[in-house]
Amino acid sequence: MRRLILLRHAKSDWPDGVSDRERPLAPRGRLAAPRIGQYLADEALIPDRVLVSPARRTRETFDLVAPFLLGLPQLASEPRIYEASAARLLAVLREQPAEAHVLMLVGHNPGMEDLADTLVGGGAGSARESMLEKFPTGALAVIDLPLDDWADIAPDSGRLDRFITPKGLAVADD
Repeated sequence: MRRLILLRHAKSDWPDGVSDRERPLAPRGRLAAPRIGQYLADEALIPDRVLVSPARRTRETFDLVAPFLLGLPQLASEPRIYEASAARLLAVLREQPAEAHVLMLVGHNPGMEDLADTLVGGGAGSARESMLEKFPTGALAVIDLPLDDWADIAPDSGRLDRFITPKGLAVADD
């Protein structure tokens, strides 16, 4: 069994004169990312390995999530995640080592949303509907895959365990 945690970067800013790759998190994103990190810790959703897009907003998102993770997962910057299609993300997943049972990708839309849609063949009904409706910044999809090896990952092979958004966590905390 494998578990994939897809984390879309938190809300980013659009400063003038800054390239897309160097866009920082917005204040709202800097508040949301630790909330997601706390949720991961509370739910014992701790990855063995984390692949992060080299974009500044994804690195900043993970930097704010990481303090909540018990132990230090193996971390790698993965350039192919930036502006990736679902097909490219699947190719990256298929290359992951067997010892990584829980893998987290920190990336961007539309690739993250398309990958989740591609992989999920079943699972939490209302969560799946929410995920298909919108995969907002800071959203987290947890997908269980009945695989022994990442090389065997295929469309519709996953079951959505949960779909969490920062806004949903804010409502739950109020």
